[in-house]
Amino acid sequence: MIGPVSSEWWFFVVLGVCAGVISGTLGVGSGIIVVPSLVLLCSFEQKAAQGTALAVMVPMALVGAIRYWRNPQVELNGIVILLLVMGAVAGALAGTARAGRLPGGTLRKLFALLLIVAAVRMFTA
Repeated sequence: MIGPVSSEWWFFVVLGVCAGVISGTLGVGSGIIVVPSLVLLCSFEQKAAQGTALAVMVPMALVGAIRYWRNPQVELNGIVILLLVMGAVAGALAGTARAGRLPGGTLRKLFALLLIVAAVRMFTA
């Protein structure tokens, strides 16, 4: 472990670049990179790391989505996107309310479990 580096501004820029490249390339949320990095390397509390990752995703996701939308090789369905957005907004409201009531350690363990399950499913699919 590198230890707390929260005072090093360049670390956050490099972390943002890594999160953006991985998100843009693989279509995953930057939280997979940002949350563990902030918790393990910068000593952020779990809830603060999650909130920071969500805030980072908004502009990054918009830029990425526009780039995909403009790519003639990618066919996106606006209706599907709208329906997913409606569900995601409702889910974010419910999820953040629930996260506010759970202890940080529980959230950290749930996040780790999600990553493990997703990784196993991706390898075995």
